[in-house]
Amino acid sequence: MGERTKFEQGFKAPNDGWYMEAGEDSFHMGISHPKKISLKKGQHFPKTSNHNRVWVKMPKV
Repeated sequence: MGERTKFEQGFKAPNDGWYMEAGEDSFHMGISHPKKISLKKGQHFPKTSNHNRVWVKMPKV
């Protein structure tokens, strides 16, 4: 069993890093202006802009 990849409001961050909002159709259409946040391990995820969105870890560039 692996680590979660999608996080909802109130979940704790598994690792330090940058996270961004993703939506149901974000793979095909993208979100115009997704929120981006930096969290430390154990901090709680804030509320998203829309109830259909979740937080995902941003890929390393």
